[in-house]
Amino acid sequence: MTLTYDLFWSFRSPYSYLVTPRLMEMEAEYDVHCNVRPVYPIAVRMDGFFKQVNPMWPPYLLKDTMRIAQMLGMPYAWPKPDPVVMDIKSGEVPKAQPYIHRLTRLGVAAAQKGRGLPFLREVSGIIFGGVPNWNEGDHLAQAATRAGLDLAELDAEIAANPDNFEKVIVENEAAQKTAGHWGVPLMVFEGEPFFGQDRIEALIWRMEQKGLKKRT
Repeated sequence: MTLTYDLFWSFRSPYSYLVTPRLMEMEAEYDVHCNVRPVYPIAVRMDGFFKQVNPMWPPYLLKDTMRIAQMLGMPYAWPKPDPVVMDIKSGEVPKAQPYIHRLTRLGVAAAQKGRGLPFLREVSGIIFGGVPNWNEGDHLAQAATRAGLDLAELDAEIAANPDNFEKVIVENEAAQKTAGHWGVPLMVFEGEPFFGQDRIEALIWRMEQKGLKKRT
């Protein structure tokens, strides 16, 4: 029987970007299905989060994610533009956000079409993979095509009923909280949370206890 797990994932999280190819490899190797559940980044979900964060954390995050990307052989650079518009020095995050709402809704739409993981991989690959001005030209459209989707079709579906997609995102964020963690990437299997890009082995170990098998 195919096992399933929930993946809570953000388009602003470098760790989410770094984990996605390995989750796809896991799904190719094992009889398991990932239920993609995009959420808004913590900067958008929690007012004032970056006004309270330890100032040593952002520089460490950049060093750590660069190191992991080098280990994995993945291209990496902080996005230009940042998916979340904010004042880095003050931690102020304006309510008006030109990128993250569209990206997160697109992630929901892709998941609903059964192409969630491929879409996350391709889009995060242009956001964090060193592509300048990833939001311009046909970068997003080409990423969607590589994931087996049509960007114009996804945008049209969202425009026809944006409240429905926001409802799904709210439900995802509530389920993430219920699972017992606030961060991403968060994998949840049978109610047990596995937080971080370095928890794949623990996730597989737990799934093997529940009958996880390799694909034949």
